[in-house]
Amino acid sequence: MDDAYRDRTAFIRSAKDIAKEVKRQATKKVGRGLDKVQDEYTKKSYSRFEEDDDDDYPQPQDGYYRSDTQNEDEGASSDATEGHDEDDEIYEGEYQGIPHADSSKGDGMSGVKGSQPVTTEFRDFSDLAGERRKDREELAQQYETILQECGHGRFQWTLYFVLGLALMADGVEIFVVGFVLPSAEKDMCLSDSNKGMLGLIVYLGMMVGAFLWGGLADRIGRRQCLLISLSINSVFAFFSSFVQGYSTFLFCRLLSGVGIGGSIPIVFSYFSEFLAQEKRGEHLSWLCMFWMIGGIYASAMAWAIIPHYGWSFAMGSAYQFHSWRVFVLVCAFPSVFAIAALTSMPESPRFFLENGKHDEGWMVLKQVHDTNMRAKGHPERVFSVTNIKTVKQMDELVEMPTNTGAWPRRWKIRLTSLFHQVWANFLECFSPEYRRTTLMMMAVWFTMSFSYYGLTVWFPDMIKYMQRQEYALRTKVFTKEKVEHFTFNFTLENQVHRNGEYFNDKFLNLKMKSVIFEDSLFEECYFEDITSTNTFFKNCTFISTHFYNTDLFQYRFVNSRLINSTFLHNKEGCMLDFGDDNNAYMIYFVSFLGTLAVLPGNIVSALLMDKIGRLRMLAGSSVMSCISCFFLSFGSNESAMIALLCLFGGVSIASWNALDVLTVELYPSDKRCTAFGFLNALCKLAAVLGISIFTSFVGITKAVPILFASGALAVGSFLALKLPETRGQVLQ
Repeated sequence: MDDAYRDRTAFIRSAKDIAKEVKRQATKKVGRGLDKVQDEYTKKSYSRFEEDDDDDYPQPQDGYYRSDTQNEDEGASSDATEGHDEDDEIYEGEYQGIPHADSSKGDGMSGVKGSQPVTTEFRDFSDLAGERRKDREELAQQYETILQECGHGRFQWTLYFVLGLALMADGVEIFVVGFVLPSAEKDMCLSDSNKGMLGLIVYLGMMVGAFLWGGLADRIGRRQCLLISLSINSVFAFFSSFVQGYSTFLFCRLLSGVGIGGSIPIVFSYFSEFLAQEKRGEHLSWLCMFWMIGGIYASAMAWAIIPHYGWSFAMGSAYQFHSWRVFVLVCAFPSVFAIAALTSMPESPRFFLENGKHDEGWMVLKQVHDTNMRAKGHPERVFSVTNIKTVKQMDELVEMPTNTGAWPRRWKIRLTSLFHQVWANFLECFSPEYRRTTLMMMAVWFTMSFSYYGLTVWFPDMIKYMQRQEYALRTKVFTKEKVEHFTFNFTLENQVHRNGEYFNDKFLNLKMKSVIFEDSLFEECYFEDITSTNTFFKNCTFISTHFYNTDLFQYRFVNSRLINSTFLHNKEGCMLDFGDDNNAYMIYFVSFLGTLAVLPGNIVSALLMDKIGRLRMLAGSSVMSCISCFFLSFGSNESAMIALLCLFGGVSIASWNALDVLTVELYPSDKRCTAFGFLNALCKLAAVLGISIFTSFVGITKAVPILFASGALAVGSFLALKLPETRGQVLQ
């Protein structure tokens, strides 16, 4: 018995020495993160040897030693933490003043002294979804209270102008192609089908971009997605101003549209998550004004730049940089400025909290609070929130071992996982909980877009048609004229020459615009430095006639005969229309007035959005827009059409503002950008259909476009009343 006791005493002393050596080595070599793990292990293995006197150990009754595990755990004390309590230990992030996320949670392990055995609990997916839904409801209530404490001030106004630049870039993108098309079609020799595709390609790109960036913004963050999308827009907008070929220009404008497509769904979702309930409707409506400012900016720049053909240079005949390309370059500035300003703004704190990032969300909210309090003259006020509810996360991480393979394979796995997450989030918008809301919103968005974009493009085309009709009435007709030994060195415009005879005449430094020669004879004539637009020779005969440095290409000679005639140093490519300055100014001026006309509607909707509600604003504005469509039948001249365009734009903008606010508030935070992006993509699809259908009736009838637009707006206003009102509700 004595031998057994002596052996046990020697074993205890040896173990104590070993434990002390472990303590000394661990303190030197192990970091604080590993040290904490070592502490838990040391508690179990070292506490039994902490007695000052070896004789104090209890004597075994049956020759065997038994240890009390529960007492060991309760009395354990780590060497690395000796001298202080575990609750006093600084956690990562506390040096920045961030309160511990688990400090007030009763179900967290951090609140229990001593480590307990960890048990793995397997729960049903529906139970986890229920917990997440409950967490979101609690977070929504707490988040609204926190925003009330942070107040509305300098931070929100700074973010307002930053995001306004991004929304302004979207407004500019809509107008760019329409303004440059009259010049680009001649500079790049575009056919009617190519012109149509160039006009629609931006909408197709924006449709793809809205769905893509909206879905990604709910997974990787609003700010990050907005920066990426604006960067893509600015880069390809810059490239499109320099490329020469039609296909490359089309490709650049497509990708530019893909980039800017993420602007609207992300900007409204991003800004709404910094606004308290009583400020949300009003300030989201004020934000819509930047889309109007973008249209005004594009119209003003087109008015100031495109008609100035002197703002161009050429590198031989292969590379030409005309003034319309300068305009395309200038239109990229809002996007560039938005990127520069957005780098100084934080991510949405709601996004952080929805994704379990308590510390990051707390820091952003503290930044909002401190910025506003300093601006209001109360820097001493302290952000009193110590703990914020976060949503329980589902395990969606993809564990990739180090031997997965090369980086392309790893990125493929990550992107595939991200795609499945985005797609699953999109499908949840059609779950039973949101299906009715989504289908109703789809119908309202489609009818609004179909009528609005269809009419806004149909208006300018109708004005152009009226201008052409009026221009044709002023055409001068010359019949059977005979001209010999005469020099034409002045502009010929809007003329028709029939059965004329021209002998030994010279056409020098001449501009021809809308000039047609029919059944005429040119003998021993000389053409030099000719610039022509819409000029043709039909059934004409040319004998011993010479052409030098002209743009009279073969397609301009319709059923004509050229006998002993020569062409030297013909101009290459298509020439710009140098005689269309007045029409260009008119189109830019009309677009400017139409965009400026929405200002009263923006102001009224911002002031009344939180007073009368989103649904009344949406339905009322749609009904008024529907009524204004009927007045279009009375637009018999150019001035009347411009006035009706301004009326329709000013009335319909309020419904767009209400629709944007309603879309933000109907969906929860984790689906907000996804749903908004999908609905905005549907909006662009409806725009393409509306533009294609409405423009096909230009010059044929006004009744069909008016009936289509009025019917769509009537259906939209009726369906809008079936949606739930969100005024006064906490942001989900």
